[in-house]
Amino acid sequence: MVKKSQSLGRVELELLQYIDEHHPITVRDVAEYWHSKTGQARTTVLTMMERLTKKGFLTRKKIDNVFHYSPKQSAASVLRGMVGDFVHGVLGGSILPLAAYLTEEKRLSADQISELKKLVEQLEDDGTKKEKRS
Repeated sequence: MVKKSQSLGRVELELLQYIDEHHPITVRDVAEYWHSKTGQARTTVLTMMERLTKKGFLTRKKIDNVFHYSPKQSAASVLRGMVGDFVHGVLGGSILPLAAYLTEEKRLSADQISELKKLVEQLEDDGTKKEKRS
């Protein structure tokens, strides 16, 4: 499990998401992708992957003398934790500022709006179930 005190930078999160989608993966494979995307060298990728390993976001296993990296938990799970930390730490536990932001955001696609509606329906269903148990 990733320690709560460990944070991720934007670039680290992007790298973690790529590893999550392609694991188990070697530094070489990640570096080839990253170089084509950003122009950064293999050593930079290695440093970031080692940092992610030390922070507890990645595991590595040696296969045929080459380390293969995998996430300790899915990138989606890490994102949920980051959002939770943001809501509790920055917004004081209130999701209303986040909801207000979403209503003002003009770049939401029809699919994203549909997904949000499904989430609200799920929240309403969960609330109804809790009321029935009480």
